Amino acid sequence: MEDCKLCMLVTFFLIITKMVATGKYIPTTLEGPFDPVTIRFDPSLRQGSDDIPMDDPRLKKNVTSMFPEQIALALSTPTSMWVSWVTGDAQIGSNVTALDPTSVASEVWYGKESGKYTNKKTGNATVYSQLYLFEGLLNYTSGIIHHVRIDGLEPGTKYYYKCGDSSLPAMSDEHVFETLLLPGPNSYPRRIALIGDLGLTSNSSTTIDHLTRNDPSLILMVGDLTYANQYLTTGGKGVPCFSCAFPDAPIRETYQPRWDGWGRFMKPLISRVPMMVIEGNHEIEPQVAGITFKSYLTRFAVPAEESGSNTNFYYSFDAGGVHVIMLGAYVDYNSTGAQYAWLKEDLHKVDRMVTPWLVAAMHPPWYNSYSSHYQEFECMRLEMEELLYQYGVDIIFSGHVHAYERMNRVYNYTLHACGPVYITVGDGGNIEKVDVDHADDPGKCPSEGHNIPEFGGVCHLNFSSGPAKGKFCWDRQPEWSAFRESSFGHGILEVLNSTYALWTWHRNQDIYKEESSGDQLYIVRQPELCSPSTSLKGSNETQQGAQAKESAAVSAKWAWVLPLFFIVIIAFC
Repeated sequence: MEDCKLCMLVTFFLIITKMVATGKYIPTTLEGPFDPVTIRFDPSLRQGSDDIPMDDPRLKKNVTSMFPEQIALALSTPTSMWVSWVTGDAQIGSNVTALDPTSVASEVWYGKESGKYTNKKTGNATVYSQLYLFEGLLNYTSGIIHHVRIDGLEPGTKYYYKCGDSSLPAMSDEHVFETLLLPGPNSYPRRIALIGDLGLTSNSSTTIDHLTRNDPSLILMVGDLTYANQYLTTGGKGVPCFSCAFPDAPIRETYQPRWDGWGRFMKPLISRVPMMVIEGNHEIEPQVAGITFKSYLTRFAVPAEESGSNTNFYYSFDAGGVHVIMLGAYVDYNSTGAQYAWLKEDLHKVDRMVTPWLVAAMHPPWYNSYSSHYQEFECMRLEMEELLYQYGVDIIFSGHVHAYERMNRVYNYTLHACGPVYITVGDGGNIEKVDVDHADDPGKCPSEGHNIPEFGGVCHLNFSSGPAKGKFCWDRQPEWSAFRESSFGHGILEVLNSTYALWTWHRNQDIYKEESSGDQLYIVRQPELCSPSTSLKGSNETQQGAQAKESAAVSAKWAWVLPLFFIVIIAFC
């Protein structure tokens, strides 16, 4: 109890400090639902930018032969980490010959002092190919991709490591990372970064520069990583619309060297900060024999076995007191399928006394008021939303839509005090440009024949209640959409304690501004109101409405008193 009081007092101090430092009041979800706000695209900015060319120094290979490159980290368990890298030369051409993955060892040496490696682990290596049967298309075979799981790690500890093959010798330079704290109600990552639909453009570069300056301890990448499938296999220049530029392409081609360039581009960040990925539609990459997702499945190590999913398409992990579930939208999500059964079991095993925060992420959004991808994954929402709601999921992140949007707490399109906060961060900066049209803009409501998902069925629906009753689109920004803006950027989640987390969305154009944010909000859990055992006892709209009226009644001058009053009461209880 004393630890809890101390944690609350620290939280109170941090919030006061943040307010004083920034000179502005940061609202909390306790004051919601908020009136919808739209910030439209700034015409002084460009909607997109060209891809970074392959001869850019950040994308070119700068090691020889079997020396490691494209080094990356991913969480395994609270005391173990995945280290991945690539050796050897990829090939692209009409006839390619796969490298022998047994020709080089997979070793990681690591320890708690620079230059002193007291531990050594070995792992596995593999290669993959992207093959086409169509005349004129080039085939690809990768370098040797290594994955090594290092374990016995102490929490909150800095480790130094090298990877490679010591017998050649071909070891990497020394790299360093810091482990997260063990799961617990008072243990949280310093900052969790959220990015989606990144690509490899000048805008992407700004996003990563900005994110790096914000110094995250963990990165969640919510799909659509490289946009290698915006090219022909012959390379050349990427395009914003593949089908528009290449209407005669026999298959959705993909220029696989972009994956290698992306790995080199990201290496300075993800060789020291673990990045957790989930597949998006741009990772499908069809090839011969109906094979899909080969690049995604081979290049990334995730805690699939550790979480019991045994697949890279969906999995879960703990990050201190946060349990994170990564959901797959491009594999079976029906309530009769394997993913749903795994999800139900995973949720059932979560101990909210150990990991109070429950966060989910997937590529496509279920709640989205932009014209792009509007109601595209309604079938997935209809299958899974109730289960996530029953177990009190706090926040659900997604990408896919190339803009930013944060929802009011919502469940089944109804404002609900115990619904999750849905946030779309598909604004990483890819070549397809920022989305600017909203489904509620005049003439921008998609027809029901548009936005067909690349996997799963079509479940487009007209709303059954509220101002849009009987209609496919609203005629104004929907009440469940709290804030939306057409800009590139990224998000940072700072979990302060078991009930308070600060969410900040950063616009790319604000990178050189001090203490600047595009959207900021304290997300507050209310476990006494919204525990899994009580969440289905009926709607809490009455309480939500009462909170809204109370908030509206407080003058702007004194609006900051209410949330601070709650914090003080909790801290001293």
